[in-house]
Amino acid sequence: MEENDIQTPFRVGNWLPSDQNFLRNWMNDLIEKTDKNPKELLPVISEFKDFIENDPEIFMYFNLMFSQVPKKYRKDPSGHRQVRDYHHMLQLFNTIMTHAPEFNTTGVVGFPINAILDWSMGTEAGYAAFLNKKVNEQFKKMLNEWAIFLKSSDSCAVLNKDPKSGWFGKDAMQAMPNFDTEFVCDPNLEHHGFTSWDNFFTREFRPGQRPVASPNDNNVIANACESAPYRIAKNVEAKTKFWIKAQPYSVEYMMAGDSFTEKFIGGTIYQAFLSALSYHRWHSPVSGTIVKAYTVDGTYYAEAISEGYDDAGPNNSQGYITELATRALIYIQADNPKIGLMCFMPVGMAEVSSCEITVYEGQHVNKGDQLGMFHFGGSTHCLFFGPKVQLDFDMHGQKPGLNSKNIPLKSKIATVL
Repeated sequence: MEENDIQTPFRVGNWLPSDQNFLRNWMNDLIEKTDKNPKELLPVISEFKDFIENDPEIFMYFNLMFSQVPKKYRKDPSGHRQVRDYHHMLQLFNTIMTHAPEFNTTGVVGFPINAILDWSMGTEAGYAAFLNKKVNEQFKKMLNEWAIFLKSSDSCAVLNKDPKSGWFGKDAMQAMPNFDTEFVCDPNLEHHGFTSWDNFFTREFRPGQRPVASPNDNNVIANACESAPYRIAKNVEAKTKFWIKAQPYSVEYMMAGDSFTEKFIGGTIYQAFLSALSYHRWHSPVSGTIVKAYTVDGTYYAEAISEGYDDAGPNNSQGYITELATRALIYIQADNPKIGLMCFMPVGMAEVSSCEITVYEGQHVNKGDQLGMFHFGGSTHCLFFGPKVQLDFDMHGQKPGLNSKNIPLKSKIATVL
């Protein structure tokens, strides 16, 4: 198989539709809506345009990333040319900035900006551009503006009962049949009582819905997120070629050179991913004291080169992005001396790269207590344990990987031996 013909048969966590035809149609609708009614660029998008055109290196990247897309990817089967150039890209961004994601049965277009960049990310110029610090600073500005909209009451427009696209319509309720009983909401109120898209996205479970596994047994590790297991790696190295096909972990890069890095070299990393229809808050896997907690700025749309033209965007670059993407590091000194210092690392993927920490240094947390939350989109997370910690993992009858299913929040995922 040629490198450019690498296939990705599904999309992890339903952040982008598994049905390529749906995604093409969604893109065509977005393009038609934008092209028929072009609007003046919002200030943050206009600034992005000036940034591209005033920096020769960036100008080159944003021209080449579209011209380098192989011909077979430039048009959909009906002959529509999708994203034509960076001018068109910016117009599409401009439209997205005042829209919240709608529901659909084949998967949520929860990464709308990712969808616009789907093929340009896989070009040589795309790899270079989306690793560029200045480019990521511009994306951060743009996404911060989008976040303001997603926290506004205007974003509630998609929290309706439209049978196909509404988050409380027939199709959505079939996909989330226990929504009203599982989550804090009021079905009798408009928008189920949610005040914005972000308020809906960061919804909380009702009390008792996710009990803590063995709350008095500090040898039991609880699932920190409502998430599906992706990988268990032992004897992890300080530095590796994290961009190759296997996407091995590099602890020094993942921890951004933190002074605690050495304590985890040779240890164990557990990674799991969250889904679009799931719960997006993080909870402590152990009881202990918060030693350090902070966020690390990183990339938003960088893919692993080894994935070729990945139609799942960053989804199939799960391991790779742990070294590069925006993430938080929360170090916990566990009450259990057999665990000692461990680390929880939530990783933002694409639009989701907003990681909000809700604990502080010196705070004691019990197993299952909230640590923070993701905002706006898809995500993954890692747990780090030192080399002396021996763990017996419980993956609830499945093997870690992109086909795995969610393990309930706060359920047992491992036992310390």
